Amino acid sequence: MLISKLCGEKDFTTPWFVRGCIELKETFRYHRKLWEWCYILEALRERSMLYPFRRGLGFGVGREPLTSVFASRGCEIVATDMDAEKAKAQGWADTNQHALGLDDLNEKGLCNPNLMKRLVTYETVDMNAIPERYHGKFDFTWSSCSFEHIGSIEKGKRFLLEQMKCLRSGGVAVHTTEYNLSSNEDTLEAEVLVIFRKRDIEEMVAALRQEGYLVEIDYTAGTGPFESIVDVPPFHFNPHLRLQLGQYVSTSVGLIIHKP
Repeated sequence: MLISKLCGEKDFTTPWFVRGCIELKETFRYHRKLWEWCYILEALRERSMLYPFRRGLGFGVGREPLTSVFASRGCEIVATDMDAEKAKAQGWADTNQHALGLDDLNEKGLCNPNLMKRLVTYETVDMNAIPERYHGKFDFTWSSCSFEHIGSIEKGKRFLLEQMKCLRSGGVAVHTTEYNLSSNEDTLEAEVLVIFRKRDIEEMVAALRQEGYLVEIDYTAGTGPFESIVDVPPFHFNPHLRLQLGQYVSTSVGLIIHKP
């Protein structure tokens, strides 16, 4: 069974990663963003979430392919992202990482367009102010390296707790985010980007468990040759498992959260 962990080199040779690349129509590469997508896809598949009539809610979806893959499985999806003006101000629109509608969410044609229109709704949502109308309406939620961009460490923690309210009983949340490999004391905290330390993640996990949620987490970091390579700006992207952000080395970490 897949457990929540740090992005690791060994994952790229596992059946779940290879299967994910095929389903996403992605070229194999050692890239943490591809790892995040395959990780989220596999975590939800293992937990029997990707079936017709399941309802999913995605946060900060950008142009990622997960929305269209979930819809192709028959899931009803509400895909959300920040409004266009804010996306432009923060540079997401200029780097082609912000969607304006359903066509942008199905660029690779992973879902039949008619099915996509029937099953997917695209809405603008501030991740710091999740609408109450979403509460208790979804079987699963997800985000791929999004909640580190919502303003601060504290806002990221609050988001994880608030988005759990959107799940029905028995629901599952799968989220990936930035993880600081350099320090558990100092970190980068800016309005547009936060790198969470282990202690920040531990505080999130403790707060979630205090609310009665079940959390899967593993802080094991790999030691393979590709994991010793740190990609620096302007990023070369292969391998891209570790990257330099300011003075810190970061990778991706995944959390799987169950609502009893």
